[in-house]
Amino acid sequence: MTFHVIDPSPFAEPPWLCGIPSPYYNDSHRKWQRTCRDFISKYLNDFAIDLEKAERVPDHVYPTFASARMLIPTLPAPLPVSQLKDAGIHELSGGLKVEDFDPFHGAVYGHEMARSGTGGPAGSLTVGMAYGTPPIYKFGSHQLQRRFLPDIFHGRKRICIAITEPEAGSDVANIKTTARKSSDGRRYVLDGAKKWITNGIMSDYATMAVRTGSEESGAAGLSLLIVPLKGQQGVTMRRIPITGQRTSGTTYIELDNVEVPVENLIGRENHGMRYIMTNFNHERLSIAVGVTTSARVALSSAFAYVLKRQAFGQPLVAREVVRHRLAKCGADLEALWAWVETFHYALQHMSKEEADMQLGGLTAAAKAKAGMVLNECAQCAVLLFGGNGLTRSGQGEVAEMIYREVNNARVPGGSEDVMLDLCVRQLVKVYQSRLKELDKRGPAKL
Repeated sequence: MTFHVIDPSPFAEPPWLCGIPSPYYNDSHRKWQRTCRDFISKYLNDFAIDLEKAERVPDHVYPTFASARMLIPTLPAPLPVSQLKDAGIHELSGGLKVEDFDPFHGAVYGHEMARSGTGGPAGSLTVGMAYGTPPIYKFGSHQLQRRFLPDIFHGRKRICIAITEPEAGSDVANIKTTARKSSDGRRYVLDGAKKWITNGIMSDYATMAVRTGSEESGAAGLSLLIVPLKGQQGVTMRRIPITGQRTSGTTYIELDNVEVPVENLIGRENHGMRYIMTNFNHERLSIAVGVTTSARVALSSAFAYVLKRQAFGQPLVAREVVRHRLAKCGADLEALWAWVETFHYALQHMSKEEADMQLGGLTAAAKAKAGMVLNECAQCAVLLFGGNGLTRSGQGEVAEMIYREVNNARVPGGSEDVMLDLCVRQLVKVYQSRLKELDKRGPAKL
């Protein structure tokens, strides 16, 4: 059975899937989109809302995705080809070679994973892999990679990213969790706590930011460690009930004299902040893709509803105020998606170093803008559904659920105000750097 029918509802699909020509997508992307839609619809999206209501994704779903190579695409492009091949993974589902995976394959995958409207079930599968794994293969020693990556790639073990703390959210440099060397120098001893850790409760390991420098060292005193979680002495984990996306496994982790081998250090000691920052473009754009898709689901479901809903003797869509609401949100939505696509194109053609420098502030703004657009689209949907948009069942349940999840988009991954401030600060840095380069070249000659 196949599921790759394109939804004809206005705003339900990105323009390139509606027959509008695009310079970004080729036959490989079209084949990959069909592969993703068939698999993800069958094994997740068709019952994702029911899973979110139950607040649990069954244990068998993760290995089902892993065995089909449907977790690897959550990693940033280009994929870690040599490490994947060393683990025996040469192709993704549908025959896409790992070396051919590009940023637009990643965008397609992100869109398809978010098509249920709720971010919880998809996030329960992808967040840890997406953000906890890249530091290992980018900066970890060969020995560290051999120890951990094969089991993570094949889904035999799960990992999460553990940075945020009760007193250090977007302010990463303020992390308090300490990692002191043991007297024999063979272990780090960890004390502290991590909060709002997505997938933590399900994970065997955490890629964890810890303070190996002095209390006053700030960002320069942070390191990354692979910390065992399940069954590890001194580690206590509990779920945190949150507003929406409860299936994603948001977790509070307490660390009391937790011993971790020094061999679990990722890269160099006190270089953790540098490693964390290289994850940000991927994280922010992944969030922007998923959030934009949730906005599509909200707006298109409302559009379909007003086409058939009769009030005062005519369909709701016959009323100018309804059309005006849809048009405003639709314009914001498609403008955002076009912007997100330009970032993926840029990543495809820029070096990693150049992209981190030039795009860091702009991707922060894109992540923030996605939350704003979702807020507008979700409000629009609830208002147009009327009473049905307040009900956790029936015709408007998806609008009600998405509206509850709006702040799950605006806060995690860098809260909105922090992202906007970061955008301007980064743009100022880039501007000043360019001025210095121009000064070195001397006056232009006509």
